[in-house]
Amino acid sequence: MKIKNYNDLLSHGNIQGRKDILDIMNAGLEAVDPAKHTKALIRIQDDWLIAEGSVYECKGDPQSGSSKYNLKEIENIWVVGCGKGAQYVAEALEEVLGDRLSGGEVILKHGDPQNLKKINVSYGGHPVPDEGCVEGCRRILELSKKVTEKDLVITIAANGISALLTMPVPEVSLEDVMKVTSILQIEKGVNTGELNRVRNHLDMMKGGRITRHFKKAQMIHLLVIDVNLKVGGSEQDYHGYEDVMRRNIWLHTLCEGSTFADAVRVLKQYDAWDSMPESIRRYLQKAPIKNETVKYEEYHTFKFRMFGIMPEELGVLPAAKKKALELGYTPVVLTQILQTEASSAGLYSASIARGCEHWNEPVPAPCCMFTAGEMLVTCGKNSGVGGRNQEFILSAATRLAGSKRCVLASVDTDGTDGPGGFIAEDAPQCLSGGIADGQTIAECNEKGLNVSEALNTHGTSKVLWKSGNALVIDQNISVGDFSIILVSA
Repeated sequence: MKIKNYNDLLSHGNIQGRKDILDIMNAGLEAVDPAKHTKALIRIQDDWLIAEGSVYECKGDPQSGSSKYNLKEIENIWVVGCGKGAQYVAEALEEVLGDRLSGGEVILKHGDPQNLKKINVSYGGHPVPDEGCVEGCRRILELSKKVTEKDLVITIAANGISALLTMPVPEVSLEDVMKVTSILQIEKGVNTGELNRVRNHLDMMKGGRITRHFKKAQMIHLLVIDVNLKVGGSEQDYHGYEDVMRRNIWLHTLCEGSTFADAVRVLKQYDAWDSMPESIRRYLQKAPIKNETVKYEEYHTFKFRMFGIMPEELGVLPAAKKKALELGYTPVVLTQILQTEASSAGLYSASIARGCEHWNEPVPAPCCMFTAGEMLVTCGKNSGVGGRNQEFILSAATRLAGSKRCVLASVDTDGTDGPGGFIAEDAPQCLSGGIADGQTIAECNEKGLNVSEALNTHGTSKVLWKSGNALVIDQNISVGDFSIILVSA
């Protein structure tokens, strides 16, 4: 069971509806298993390392097919990775490679478990980077100096890499880069794709530069995503290998498609230029060509293969849809690229649920509808503790009040919804999401919990935890926000 407080969540409210929605959600979360896919993709056979599997390839990859590496000719195999839950891929590689693995470095988010034996681990901040991110990058950079033409480097890029892989250029301080993220993403609610156009140009590792450091070696790039679904920021859909490679802005082991001019445009578009530190404005205006991100032409002088190890057809939504069918619900995917304010998304989703409940529109009950993507929370100067999925659920609860048949649940698949910082007895520092039904608002009122204030200040964690409606799952890789709308018969 991936949901750690499953039984507690079934102790009140619409118990049968809660059980069904949590069982469906758990089935989806169980499919988020990058270790399984890593071991399906990479194997050792005699004296060969083989990477193959058409389901993991990007459509139109010019190197499509099996890649074989003669281990008699390889002196060292190194693993380098970054991202939330990347240790599960690294752990699988340790198992597959055994004594042939020389070592490596990965950067994980604070709170991720340490399961690795031969690969060194650094921990950093997310969504706002910290000194741990920089230290992890220093270790990766030192490792790159050891690599030769006779080595094989396997890289791991998972969601969260854009924050965790942070090593500012000498002209800009870490504190100033932290301000960029805080102002754009937290205060102004700028999506990750637009944010990356800025921070990619303030860094020594992002935008393919990490791969440039290892260019002497042969490389296998493992991307903990579906390369044929959406790549480069959840506001964009990419189609095929050429599109991925030329427009990517967040898979930092690949080439990158934005410019210094794009960075300046984003800051001005979101009225953030004047609030940026002087060092940021000065550096972006200078736009030093020598530190531009790695572009398509340079990247294709490197020796590499690229695979996406979380194909959508083997992921969260198919598994959840299958479970919904088993339980007698008609499954419908509303969208896989939801990117809007979480509170608005919650109200809209709850409205859809009530429409199904009262008029059997747009889907006749019993039904189970899904959304996925990356929602936003524009916090302004508010310092409340919460997260996208928590805000989605608490907002939805206000429209579900009195419903007899509707239940909504939403979770960040990495297990940490928001930056965390919540403090309460027996509570994790960061919740994973939440659940709501027609009784949730009444339960909050009975406990003296102010839902309106929580939504206005974005301090949703306290209300969800104190009312017994917070979801808690183990930290894992992130495949985005995952929400379920369930309407029983």
